[in-house]
Amino acid sequence: MAAGPLVDRLLGGLPAEAVLTDPDVTASYANDMASFCPAGSPAVVVLPRTVEQVQHVMRTATELRVPVVPQGARTGLSGAANASDGCIVLSLTKMDRILEIDPVDRIAVVEPGVVNATLSRAVGEHGLAYPPDPSSWEMCTIGGNIGTASGGLCCVKYGVTAEYVLGLDVVLADGRLMSTGRRTAKGVAGYDLTRLFVGSEGSLGIVVRAVLALRPKPPEQLVLAAEFSSSAAACDAVCRIMAGGHVPSLLELMDRTTVRAVNDMARMGLPESTEALLLAAFDTTDPAADLAAVGALCEAAGATQVVPAEDAAESELLLTARRMSLVALEAVKGTTMIDDVCVPRSRLGELIDGVERISEKHRLTIGVVAHAGDGNTHPTVCFDAQDPEESRRARESFDEIMALGLQLGGTITGEHGVGVLKKEWLARELGPVNLEMQRAVKQVFDPHGILNPGKLF
Repeated sequence: MAAGPLVDRLLGGLPAEAVLTDPDVTASYANDMASFCPAGSPAVVVLPRTVEQVQHVMRTATELRVPVVPQGARTGLSGAANASDGCIVLSLTKMDRILEIDPVDRIAVVEPGVVNATLSRAVGEHGLAYPPDPSSWEMCTIGGNIGTASGGLCCVKYGVTAEYVLGLDVVLADGRLMSTGRRTAKGVAGYDLTRLFVGSEGSLGIVVRAVLALRPKPPEQLVLAAEFSSSAAACDAVCRIMAGGHVPSLLELMDRTTVRAVNDMARMGLPESTEALLLAAFDTTDPAADLAAVGALCEAAGATQVVPAEDAAESELLLTARRMSLVALEAVKGTTMIDDVCVPRSRLGELIDGVERISEKHRLTIGVVAHAGDGNTHPTVCFDAQDPEESRRARESFDEIMALGLQLGGTITGEHGVGVLKKEWLARELGPVNLEMQRAVKQVFDPHGILNPGKLF
């Protein structure tokens, strides 16, 4: 419909400063950080500050049958926050209050626009921790984390976002407000609709408040770096560590391409002779003893050098290198496609070897950085987006990596979500019966199909 009547209706329940219509401004809200994902031109961008304002937006959208695309900080990597033509972009970044931190019940109640790192620091002042820590934690929002079921570096020990979402307040497509879940440590009343919304990418409702579980703040972690002459040896070390009953707070792998990209960008001094660099961390009461045990396992697997950090500062230096990996790989050619394939840990080495074959076949640089402890890999295809032929090969290699992941008993996405980028592959992974049931769920919550259309299915 024409933007004029839509804007007039929106202004009936929103302040003027919350409704953006300048095309140059609205265009800046068109997409997230994913490559190869089409994005449309929004009719209007709305930045509500209250639950009531979100309800007004959804009532208006339902009455006028206008699509709504919810957004957080747009740090996503699957196109899940990309606008569609003529839509209302519903940016929740202004709903950024931490409403409650309860040290006794170990919960935080937050609005969706709270930045992950802001929450982590706030609960840290109470001796608590909110463990999920995506690499973009300084920018990404809790609402976005919930929408894509984000993971992070510490998932190997502490789990993913879904395990920390106890309850939600959700504005439905027709503007009604629904509460799910609980504030209690236990609760099994009815279907677990809270889990249903986590990872739904804004396709079932708009999360406006979340009750999050917290943990006691762990001790400072110490990190170990182990250098290997092959990825196979590094993956063998991962298997030995996990089979040995160790519970690292972090277990990350960087291949030689990634290590060299980080050094080229930041002069980090990482060992460029390595074929694979494994980072392990422990936040136990005696991390040095744990690192020594893991270091011995790495040596048994063929590590050429094992270097434990002596203090928190050295540990943070190693973690900084890991967090810089994706940015450094982007600098190789200017554009990247970041895969998010997760496989059983026991097959991690096969995946990395397969990615190397795909890289050689398509004559592309593909760096692999992985949350090795949970089998979640990020093969990152580096290419020149201005070169049509190279872009074609990049897309083909990206698809071949996802096919390889499925062949190895894995999944197309461990933490980034489906969005636009992996729609075709979701159908392949789920199969026809599962896909039919998921579409039926979508129809119940969004009968007019206005919530983030074109995503997932």
